[in-house]
Amino acid sequence: MNMNWAYLLGRLAIGLSFFGHGLVRLPKLAGFSNWMTGQFSKSFLPEALVLPFSYILPFAEFIAGIMIILGLFTRLGLIFAGFISLTLIFGTTAIENWDALPSQLIHIAFLAALLGLLPHNRFAVDHIIKKQQH
Repeated sequence: MNMNWAYLLGRLAIGLSFFGHGLVRLPKLAGFSNWMTGQFSKSFLPEALVLPFSYILPFAEFIAGIMIILGLFTRLGLIFAGFISLTLIFGTTAIENWDALPSQLIHIAFLAALLGLLPHNRFAVDHIIKKQQH
């Protein structure tokens, strides 16, 4: 039973991180997009790629965070968050922002651990749905 509580704690922590990132960026979406395109202006990534990503990212983080916090489609939410993190790592290395990299790698480590320990996801909407189907 202790592992189930430990899983919940880890799931809530990483879920809140993604949720919080998205939540604070959504009300200032245009400003966030301008900041991000500015950060990438001298990189090899074209603005035609960075601009739409900068508008999609806050929504993606917000949605992944909700999925993970609730434990709703947890596996999919963790994979989605992992994909988000991998794209951020790629971008971070493209602009040589080495200070941001450790935080992103910690996110990936959390997500990978939670995926590996998914059978301990007992305190989740997924578990309630599974019990009702049996």
